[in-house]
Amino acid sequence: MAERIWADKYPEGVSQEITYEKYSTVIDVFESSCRRFADLPAYSNLGVTITYKQLDKLSADFAAYLENHTGLVKGDRIAVQMPNLIQFPIAVFGALRAGLVVVNTNPMYTAREMEHQFNDSGAKALVALANFGDLIEEVLPKTGVKTVIITQVADMHKPLKRTLMNFAIKKIKKMVPDFSIPGAVPFNKALKLGSKSTYDASHKPTIDDLAVLQYTGGTTGVAKGAMLTHKNLVSNMLQMKSILTEFEDGKEIMITPLPMYHIFSFTVGCLAMMETGAHNVLITNPRDIPAFVDEMSKWDFTAVTGLNTLFVALLNNKEFRELDFSHLKITVAGGMALQKAAADDWEKATGNQVCEGYGMTETSPVISVNLPSNIQIGTIGIPLPGTDVKLIDDNENEVPLGERGELCVKGPQVMKGYWQREEATKDTMTKDGEWLKTGDVAVFQDDGFLKIVDRIKDMILVSGFNVYPNEVEDVVCTHPDIVEAAVVGVPDDKSGEAVKLFIVPSNKDLTKDKVIAYCKANLTGYKIPRHVEFREDLPKSNVGKILRRELRD
Repeated sequence: MAERIWADKYPEGVSQEITYEKYSTVIDVFESSCRRFADLPAYSNLGVTITYKQLDKLSADFAAYLENHTGLVKGDRIAVQMPNLIQFPIAVFGALRAGLVVVNTNPMYTAREMEHQFNDSGAKALVALANFGDLIEEVLPKTGVKTVIITQVADMHKPLKRTLMNFAIKKIKKMVPDFSIPGAVPFNKALKLGSKSTYDASHKPTIDDLAVLQYTGGTTGVAKGAMLTHKNLVSNMLQMKSILTEFEDGKEIMITPLPMYHIFSFTVGCLAMMETGAHNVLITNPRDIPAFVDEMSKWDFTAVTGLNTLFVALLNNKEFRELDFSHLKITVAGGMALQKAAADDWEKATGNQVCEGYGMTETSPVISVNLPSNIQIGTIGIPLPGTDVKLIDDNENEVPLGERGELCVKGPQVMKGYWQREEATKDTMTKDGEWLKTGDVAVFQDDGFLKIVDRIKDMILVSGFNVYPNEVEDVVCTHPDIVEAAVVGVPDDKSGEAVKLFIVPSNKDLTKDKVIAYCKANLTGYKIPRHVEFREDLPKSNVGKILRRELRD
């Protein structure tokens, strides 16, 4: 462990010990912020702003609805499937106040992916955006989900504007499909029913209770639910807050374009900034760069979270470069490697250096970060307080300082394990069960900063989202005209990495377009191969294992 070379780099007075006298659960953080910052804005989105006091009331109403009108009990899982809308924090904090476990679900999932996650998690309830109603209708009969709550994009607007906007989104923009889900309850109706009920705070969770099942492939294989407890999430929030000393209570405005169903945005946007009474501006569709920039122009924002691809897209927009960046204190990058060219261009355009961090779903997620006062582009900074790290060789021996090794981590933010997958949990830990193996090869520089230099695992990182070759290969190989397939990641200027698919066809009439169309029907967009190469055979080991590294090379 390199504590001896980085401990003195923390701000003065930072402790390595994380304590829980003030907060032991996510709800403690939430309710404290709602009291302290009651009249300050909490969230803004699509022209609507709600205060912390309003967020407190609405989430309590939602909790009361879940407690009194659904049959759900403490510990039950509830899937939340929507982009960045104000309804998201209302639903999430309401569910947590009712003692439920949140299953963050990507709205762009295909029916196959949704079915797996709902069934694997044992979700009994779902809160989702109407825009995905047709897929939900298709999937629900194959799952144990009994309670369905459907929201529409404009549900937080006043009645007249709500009606007009939702009508335009459904009938003019054609963004909401026709669907029929018997028994589904509109989000606003749930809030109204809850407001007439009593919220029973005794259902609130305790420090070791599960808060979130956050799905990931881990280092390999099918998507698994990382069990993140209230202690895990609160610890990571406290760790980050202790070193990000630039923020002032009640004075920060954060632009949040990354989806809050992603663990990076969930912990940073939903928790860390809430504890400081920040005003969180949610961007529903960050791919619409002109609309995104227009929204930014309305605020004296002090913080921005994002990832490399998003920064590049913004920097290519002329209007973005003309924004007022005089209030910007901190830009935080996560999810994927930050390219030096993008970092340099961002600093030139905004006058603000990007703080790059590193983490994984299994660590709630942050392991290390560059401090705003001491940034080294190209590194992942130093470990958070209370976080032990070490680098090991193939025999799990710690390597000397300056040598490469697999990065391992131990700390209060490390997950409890994978949901109902003891073997998978064991496989991702060192033999003594003490350290989580990240699958990334790192090196400690002489000054203590960590640098990622290679990847052990085959995982592909596309715009901050994990793509696991096994999953894509399994889907592709169900095509009747494909004998075998292999997937690797290749460098991509926009997304960091892109998926490349090698296939051995059984039908000479099979085309790339047909393969891509098949993938689109069965995989979320970021998992779809960008490159397809046909081969007569694939390289294999002497026991018949496809050699992905040889294809990559």
